[in-house]
Amino acid sequence: MILPLASCTREAPQNLPVRLAVGGQAQLIYLVATLAQELGYYRDEKLDVTIQDFPGGSKSLEALLGGSTDVVCGFYDHTIQMAAQGKDVRAFLSILRYPGLVAVAVSPQISKIEDLKGRIVGVSSAGSSTHMFLNYLLASHGIRLDAVSIASIGMSATAVAALTHSNVDAAIMTDPAVGIVQEKMPTLKILADTRTAAGTREVFGVDEYPSVVLYSTPAWLGSHQEEARRMARAGLRTMDWLRANSPSQIRDRLPDQFRTGQEAVDIMGLEALKAMLSRDGKLSVDAAGTVRKVLSVSIESVRTANFDLAGTFTNQFAGN
Repeated sequence: MILPLASCTREAPQNLPVRLAVGGQAQLIYLVATLAQELGYYRDEKLDVTIQDFPGGSKSLEALLGGSTDVVCGFYDHTIQMAAQGKDVRAFLSILRYPGLVAVAVSPQISKIEDLKGRIVGVSSAGSSTHMFLNYLLASHGIRLDAVSIASIGMSATAVAALTHSNVDAAIMTDPAVGIVQEKMPTLKILADTRTAAGTREVFGVDEYPSVVLYSTPAWLGSHQEEARRMARAGLRTMDWLRANSPSQIRDRLPDQFRTGQEAVDIMGLEALKAMLSRDGKLSVDAAGTVRKVLSVSIESVRTANFDLAGTFTNQFAGN
């Protein structure tokens, strides 16, 4: 008996779905997550990635722990903070080897970190990675954390407005906001800059400081190993593409939300981003130890809890 043709036709396998949360998608430090989609690399890996844009990294983490997302593109800090609380969250791809955070000042009375005492300093939000960075800068320069007033100013347009309207005396920012403020306020002073190897070494005393990563729960990584491996491959391929192209060529492929409307600002930010990219997507216990030291300044549980740093990351997927 000859079966009808329709009965013999097999449906093409569907791409594997992944929900990817990003806390502030339009920041250049998170560009790899979106550019992988723009370049078609998720599709090449047979992935159906839905990017969820959250107001900040803490909201992305909440979504992961609550089960409404699968993977987060965010700061490695979060895996250590969760480990200190007895919660298991694991990074599986390192994207940036420098934090990309910049301490800037608009008040003419501020020329060094010590001058922040008694001033209002903007961070993206209380308890954020920008706040942890500020606390470490203060402590390492002998300033009590409560000697500075903190203001939550976001990371993009709201941060630019806070500085240009003198609502704060200084701020912790990332690109492209740093470049926009520099264009508007040529007298802006850079107090600390971790977009470069030299700046990272000056602040932390190390050559590399893992910041932006892909992370998830061990439960998801264990039951979705193929998705994790494909996500890592797409990320590594995107980083290779960024290294191989000039800032102008990269800008031509930028999704609209990453463009400032000022080519010079975009080019400057992309040049800095290229230098920050991880070489191989892997993390190390030594690098994790530096992050823990920085967080220990602000978080007692990180300072006192007994947990295994090696459990906060895996290199299982970055090499495949």
